[in-house]
Amino acid sequence: MIKSRLNIFGHISKFCTSEIHPDVSLFQRKGEGEVDTVLITGTTSGIGAAFAEKFARERNNLVLVSRSKAKLQRQQAELQSRYQVSVECISCDLAENGATELIANKARELGLSVDVLINNAGFNETGYFTDTRLSEELDMIQVHIKVLTALTKLFLPGMIERGYGRILNVGSTGAYMPCPCDTVYAATKAYVLSFSNGLYQELKGTGVTVTCLCPGATKTLFASKANIENTLLFKLFVMQPEDVASIGYKSLMKGRRSTTAGLYNKLLVYFSKLLPISVISPIVQWMFKE
Repeated sequence: MIKSRLNIFGHISKFCTSEIHPDVSLFQRKGEGEVDTVLITGTTSGIGAAFAEKFARERNNLVLVSRSKAKLQRQQAELQSRYQVSVECISCDLAENGATELIANKARELGLSVDVLINNAGFNETGYFTDTRLSEELDMIQVHIKVLTALTKLFLPGMIERGYGRILNVGSTGAYMPCPCDTVYAATKAYVLSFSNGLYQELKGTGVTVTCLCPGATKTLFASKANIENTLLFKLFVMQPEDVASIGYKSLMKGRRSTTAGLYNKLLVYFSKLLPISVISPIVQWMFKE
């Protein structure tokens, strides 16, 4: 019995520390003195804002995409003043049709070659599926799936042609398990994880890598907007967005296929793979109760 338990914890330790690394000999870095141009969606708060701060601190040029023009302009001024980097803004609602075309046109107008793409924008609509708003769920599918896929399709060919690029897609721990009362959100994030994993394999040898970052509960406006800030899920082991972004940044720079932010979330994902759905689903549903 003791030996069996030790084996289980040995597997957990291996899961929590192991990551898949690309062949670094195939990963071309830019020459000394050159900087990356990083396009980030959903940048004015939360994990997106933390990513913008992190990349600016590392002296990369930024392209910030978000809905609020006023917030974008304030963020632009702050980052330029603090870090002396170039910051361009694209104000658009990613839930609207034509958002990707607007970003593509603006990028061409600015003559941008995007080296790093951070598909971060997202939101949630929680509750029993029969009670949630279809319009919000369709917008969620638009932002989490259609726009993420389209932006990747838009900027990936240039990365491959230059033999250099990194893409980070923000998933969720919910991508690994069914989430009652958060059904559509979890399903969209399962797409993000599967899409990222498949694309990672396709791109081996090109100099371009794809990383899927899967955070759990994070202290941002995300929870309050979805009206779940008082649930058990957001009362236990909630991470700061700066910590999540730092984990994502390190994994992206190392070319890792995927990473789950935080030890608690790693354990959650690990046990979700061991336990049957009939056990996992009621637990997840319970965590969405206030």
